[in-house]
Amino acid sequence: MKILITGGCGFVGSNIAIFLKKKLKKVNICSLDNLMRKGSSQNRNRLLKYNIKNYKINIEKYEKIKSLKKFDLIIDCCAEPAIEVSKKEPDRVFNTNLMGTFNILKKCINDKANIIFLSSSRVYSIKKLRALVKDLNIKSPLKIKKKITENFETESASSLYGFTKIASEKLIKEIFYEKNQKFIINRFGVIAGPWQFGKQDQGFVSLWLAKHLFKMKLSYIGFGGHGNQVRDIIHIDDVCKIILIQIKKINKVNNETFNIGGGLKNSISLKNLTSKCQILTNNKIKINKITKTSIFDIPYFVTNNSKVKKTYKWHPTKKIDTLLVDTLKWLKQNKKFRKFFK
Repeated sequence: MKILITGGCGFVGSNIAIFLKKKLKKVNICSLDNLMRKGSSQNRNRLLKYNIKNYKINIEKYEKIKSLKKFDLIIDCCAEPAIEVSKKEPDRVFNTNLMGTFNILKKCINDKANIIFLSSSRVYSIKKLRALVKDLNIKSPLKIKKKITENFETESASSLYGFTKIASEKLIKEIFYEKNQKFIINRFGVIAGPWQFGKQDQGFVSLWLAKHLFKMKLSYIGFGGHGNQVRDIIHIDDVCKIILIQIKKINKVNNETFNIGGGLKNSISLKNLTSKCQILTNNKIKINKITKTSIFDIPYFVTNNSKVKKTYKWHPTKKIDTLLVDTLKWLKQNKKFRKFFK
């Protein structure tokens, strides 16, 4: 079996590649990554230790992708996921996330390959998600218990990034229509863990820990600047495990869309995350307040894992405390990466 992982030198792609290399025998795994993102060269070096080759190709260049050897499965992890980048560099976001998917799908058709597509929880309506919170100046801890299912509204605005993801989902269904090929679409929430070079609007968990460990400045941004916005977090190890299960069962379970995240038990506010980081690092840092909220930001997201749990008998096994300990251990062992969190 030959597997290509696009975005294979990113946080998620590299961890999946190494995990599958360890777990699957007689499988050839390759990566496709243009190495533009911070930390990608470090992840490429990790892949090389496991004899995983990276093709340094821009996903917009179909002729180069077409020239690659034939693959049986493509795991598409390639994306520009930062919401704010959508405003500053719309062409790059559109071309990477949507045209990139189109190019990968053409490769799938050419190779007769299946695809596992990593979509996003950001496909859902900003307006509807905001409506879950009565007052967007969130002064007190949220007490919402609602979990977002696959049927939550996707028709209205969700950011350019969200649009490219939902459009890619539709594109997969169109391209594979009447083809004897299989797809799985996974709408992941916040993923975190070791080897994540996080930033404010993407990968905030590792960023929060690093800023505390290295005593750097941080800010609560938006919703009054109180730090009470909530997300559920999933450990990268749990992501790798569900991908492996899906690969093994793709002949029986396919052409489905799943919400996958940490769930209610692994949801946390920025304020509570701060408390945990203070305890783990024994450092207390100044956190500024930026009260203005981006029109693209949402106050709350918690994943409903019911469908993926029922289908695969899978659930996230690693709690937030374990995730934080694992990430902190990695940071302490790799203090040379401090520069990536400035």
